[in-house]
Amino acid sequence: MSCGDPHETDCSEVLDHLYEFLDREMPDSDCTKFETHFEECSPCLEKYGLEQAVKKLVKRCCGHDDVPSDLRAKVMGRIDLIRSGHAVPEEELTVTVPGEAPAREGASVPESATAREEAPVREAPGAD
Repeated sequence: MSCGDPHETDCSEVLDHLYEFLDREMPDSDCTKFETHFEECSPCLEKYGLEQAVKKLVKRCCGHDDVPSDLRAKVMGRIDLIRSGHAVPEEELTVTVPGEAPAREGASVPESATAREEAPVREAPGAD
């Protein structure tokens, strides 16, 4: 996506790093460049607004689930290893779905599990 106009920061760069901007995981100087770009480029501003709305919706609908402490510790440990520059060990990961037997990473997923219908998104009462 590009508006076709030249910008100091190219549209493709903005869109490639949009989630880093949304999550404020980039230096302030880059955030300032992105904000300037959004002021100049309506297609990128529209994409930013859409992604921001999706992120808020996901947080509202899914942000209340508690993460098991052992999973949180494992993920944080891996993040620390990556940040420190160490190689991350390839461990066997299991994925457990409540009411189902654990499945190993890379295992085939039954077709019925991938063809589930999605529930329609409903607005919360008074959320205008």
